[in-house]
Amino acid sequence: MGFVQVKLFVALQLSLLLVASLTVSAGHQVDEVVDEIKVAANVHSPAPAPKPYSHPPRHSPKPRPHPRPAPKGQVPTPAPAPKAHVPPPVPPPKVSPPSPAPRLPYVPPRTLVAVQGVVYCKSCKYPGVDTLLGATPIAGATVKLQCNNTKSPVTQQATTDKNGYFLLQAPKKVTTYGVRKCKVFLVSSPLASCQQPTNLHQGSTGAVLRYEKPKTPISFALYTVGPLAFAPKCVK
Repeated sequence: MGFVQVKLFVALQLSLLLVASLTVSAGHQVDEVVDEIKVAANVHSPAPAPKPYSHPPRHSPKPRPHPRPAPKGQVPTPAPAPKAHVPPPVPPPKVSPPSPAPRLPYVPPRTLVAVQGVVYCKSCKYPGVDTLLGATPIAGATVKLQCNNTKSPVTQQATTDKNGYFLLQAPKKVTTYGVRKCKVFLVSSPLASCQQPTNLHQGSTGAVLRYEKPKTPISFALYTVGPLAFAPKCVK
């Protein structure tokens, strides 16, 4: 049924209702019939035609700005070159100074050997004590130098002067290279009251030689022992 036919049908129905309302039907019944006719008219009315689909307009990309040409007669300034990265200087590692070499004892050149020392007589005030308090020097006391650096021991004796001092020159076989095997021993005392050798500074078992650096140049290496001592006969 077309749209025009529907309109005619609706108009006809309305006129019939108007006539019926004048005769028998009450006002409220007419309203119900009219509502039914409106519902029927809405059912048969055609649906609106769909709108054609339109694509959204596409925006053209914006043109890139062209670089402005440099004015004539001027050379364009070149862009500054990037600075090269220079690493910070690395400090050199700390090196501790080398420790000084140990100081070696002085060793004289190979020369002849001489030994010096002093011999005393101990005081009776300190019997059995290794001390020279109250001691007196002995004149004419005999000492012996003995060196065991050869197959047979080499010995040399000397006597003390009035100050108890002696200077003993070793045999020519004994030099500074073999003096470490030499020792000095007490031999005898001219005093009848003081003849017992003591072991003060190893006078009875063998005194070790100590090198003495001379103040003036001499023709031999000088060593020192002691001081040595004899013990007197003390009255208890």
